[in-house]
This record gives sequence, structure tokens and C-alpha cells, in this order.
Amino acid sequence: MAPRVLISDALSPAAVQIFKDRGVEVDFQPNLGKDKEKLAAAIDGFDGLAIRSATKVTAKLLEQAKGLKVIGRAGIGVDNVDIPAATARGIIVMNTPFGNSITTAEHSITLMLALARQIPEADISTRAGKWEKNKFLGVEIFGKTLGVIGCGNVGSIVADRAIGLKMKVIAYDPYLSAERALDLGVEKVELEELWRRADFITLHTPLTDRTRNIINADSLKLTKKGVRLINCARGELVDEAALVAALTAGHVAGAAIDVFAEEPATQSPLFGLPNVVCTPHLGASTVEAQENVALQVAEQMSDYLLRGAITNAVNFPSISAEEAPKLKPFVALAEKLGSFAGQLTETGIARVQISYEGAVAQMNTRALTSAALAGLLRPMLQSANVVSAPILAKERGIVVEETRRETEGDFESLITVTVTTDRQSRHVSGTVFADGRPRIVDIKGIRMDAEFGPSMLYVTNQDRPGFVGRFATLLAGAGINIATFHLGRESAGGNAIALVEVDGAVPPDVLVRVQDIPNVQQVKPLRF
Repeated sequence: MAPRVLISDALSPAAVQIFKDRGVEVDFQPNLGKDKEKLAAAIDGFDGLAIRSATKVTAKLLEQAKGLKVIGRAGIGVDNVDIPAATARGIIVMNTPFGNSITTAEHSITLMLALARQIPEADISTRAGKWEKNKFLGVEIFGKTLGVIGCGNVGSIVADRAIGLKMKVIAYDPYLSAERALDLGVEKVELEELWRRADFITLHTPLTDRTRNIINADSLKLTKKGVRLINCARGELVDEAALVAALTAGHVAGAAIDVFAEEPATQSPLFGLPNVVCTPHLGASTVEAQENVALQVAEQMSDYLLRGAITNAVNFPSISAEEAPKLKPFVALAEKLGSFAGQLTETGIARVQISYEGAVAQMNTRALTSAALAGLLRPMLQSANVVSAPILAKERGIVVEETRRETEGDFESLITVTVTTDRQSRHVSGTVFADGRPRIVDIKGIRMDAEFGPSMLYVTNQDRPGFVGRFATLLAGAGINIATFHLGRESAGGNAIALVEVDGAVPPDVLVRVQDIPNVQQVKPLRF
């Protein structure tokens, strides 16, 4: 029986044709995704679901999708898909991360120019027969400084176009290396300097805990008077109330907004301000971009449903069916080691070295390296997956080195991830024992034997009497249960590490109190 795919959003007809040409049955209902009850009633019996942004794939919806094998998102953002719920059900989630980059970048430049010359307001005035030539006094972008927050695929294209318009471009991106910045022709700066220097600020970073409300009352106070803001990335990057206040006060000269925290955005305090340009999430809305992402998602889903090939999956590595059973536990290990290093890295990454020793060195280490890079980059780039991670690393000028040594050492198989930044180098090693579960066995030269837990605390301290008692007492007093507790040290009285699994997230105030324990050097919450 031929596989069946439901298209619940408005996709290009090219996607429908590709499915049909490859022998996949298609039910094209472009408005179904807007009615969650009708979608839930219709989804059972389909092997694939092709969507854009209108369809919300929730855990409740997936309960009705008993035969679903793959979800294909025509576009990069998968925040409308419950990834953990899909993964738990064995459903592959794919996106098309590079199909609309140029279109989104061009829209950002278009909004910047419209903002600088007040084109929307001038158009309305002129059509009304007012001819208010003196009212719409604009500014040139020539010679101005553009601050780019997030210099990845889209941000780097925006920077290139802005340089062509003779702007000075400064960029903040923790993963942008000095060498990559030089290649792009941009000046890499810290965020505080970008706030201070930029005449225009454009956002091109994914939405993470670190970037949510990156534009807020405090950051806006640091910007120069008369700054102009462009957002074609994610609405949640901007504290809308703070932006309205800054616009009303005249500190921010104007804002161009394509994305909103809640969409469709039918009302917003920004709509009533004359110095604001708003568009209805048009970043990817060009004929070329729609065709590109439609073609990509149809090809990827067809390849998976007909041949088992996995491309641009956000929740599964690209490996063949023959390799999967042997590689699966080591893929999990590599990704968790990368995630461990990524969650502890807060400055620009220059180099990543991944070494394989013993039996694992004879496996498909390319998939393992991709998994490690995905784990490493995902804390800052949530769109990173095992397919796109090597490309994202290359775009940011991160040097990736892979070494293999088939001779066994202390373990039958050992993976070591070493991350070098402009400040330091740290490594973490792990293995898979007979039970098939990944373990950390070495952190910065300190021996450990710890499994990965969903919620953990990483604590470094000087090995002195009393730490364990104070730490455990503090967590107990805060109602936090310790599931496992692993300790390691360089030597008696030297540097020590505690890796502690806890039941649930640790509140910020408790982390501060842990940091205040005598001889504690660092405390960091980790999620796996």
C-alpha cells in the first residue's frame, strides 16, 4: 500500500506534484490546520503530515495520529510542533532550514529602508491627497552602523547586503569566530557594545531562554537615542511593552516588526504608533521561498516514507537502517556529551575536537560527530540538528576535528569532546557500558562515573570538609530531592566536581545560595 500524506497548510502545488510523482498518496487540505478539532478527527491513518506555521502539532493531536511516521515542516521553525511528544511516539520531525534564508534577509533590508524613509506613512498621506513633504524627513543608511544580533545563515546574508549599501556592520553572536567575522566583513562585538554603537539593530537569533526578550527595558536604555529596530526573527525576542514605551518617549526613533509573540496578531499597542512599520510575518513570503521549502519538504518526506532515508530531522540522526541498532546508544552519548559542553560554554567557540577510541572508532563516526555538534550548538541555536549542525558550525568558522584510535584504552569504547574558546579549553569523556546507557567518565581530567539525568547540577569546588553536608542540607531545605550524587577530584584538597541529578528544575535563588557555599567556584544547571 502506498504511503499517505496529509497537507494541512497552504503549500505550493509543486509539493503535491512531487508526492504524486513519487507514488505517495496526498490529501491536500490547506485550511485544515486552522481548525484543530477537524484536524484531530482527520489525521488518523496518515503516514506523513506536511505543514507550515498555521498547524499546531500538539501532544493531544499526536494522540489521534496513531499511524503517523513523519512530520515535515516547510520552513525552519518547528516551535509549532511538540518535538518531545513526537519523539516519544517515534515520529520523525523534519524541517527545511535553508530554503527561505535569502527571502527573510531581503525582507529585513526592505523594512530597514522603509523605516529610514517612513515609506508606509508617506504612502498613506500621499494617497489621502495631503502632500506632506516636509513631514516625512528620513535618514540615510549610508555610513550608518547596523548591529546584527545573530550572524548565522540569515544574519550573515543581511550583513552582506548591508555592507553592499555602504553600512558599517557590527555583529553579536557567541558562536561567530573572529575568522568568520573577518570573512564576512563584520566587526564582532559584545552585546553591550552593540547596544551603544548601533544606529539600526536587526534580530536574527533563534528563540532560546537566553534570547527571549533580548530587547527589553534595560537593553533599550543602553542604546543610543534615535536607534531603529528591525525584527524578522521571532516575536518573543522583543518585550513589546518596553519597546512601546521607548518609542513613545522618543528614545527609539522607529521599529519595523514582521513577527509577533502571538500570531495572527490582530491587535497590538504597536499598531497605533506612527513610527512603526508592521507586516504579517512576510519574511518567507516570496514565490521563490515558497517553492523552495515546498520542494524540499516533499522530497525529504517521500525519501523517508519510501526508502527510509532521513534528511534534516530535528529529532533523529541521519543514519541508515543497517547502522541504527549499533550506533543508537553512541549517538545518544555523543549528543549528550556535546550538550554538556554546550551548556557550560558561554563565549565564542573556536575549535571542537571529537576523538573516538576503541570499538566506536570503527563505526560511522560522521553521524556521531554530527550528533555531538548538535548537542553542543543547541543551547544557543535551537534549530540545530544532526544534519544542519556541521553546516552551522562551518558558517560560524568553528574548526571541527575528528580523530579515531581503534586501540582500546581503559574502556572498550570512549568518546571525548573537547571545546576550545577564546578563554579556555575543556573536555568531557563518556562511554556506553553493557546496559546500553551513556555515562560520563571524565570531566577536565577528573574521573567520574555518572549517568545523564533530565535535570542535573554541575558544581565545581575546592575539596574541603563540609561541602557535601551543606549542599545536601540546602537542597533538602528547598524541597529539592537528590536522585544521584557523583563526586570526583584531582587530589585531596584540590579541585573537585559534583555532578548531581535532581528531581525537577532548581530555582534561581537556590542556585545563588549554592554558589555562596564556601569553596564553591561554579554552579550550573544542566538539562538533558
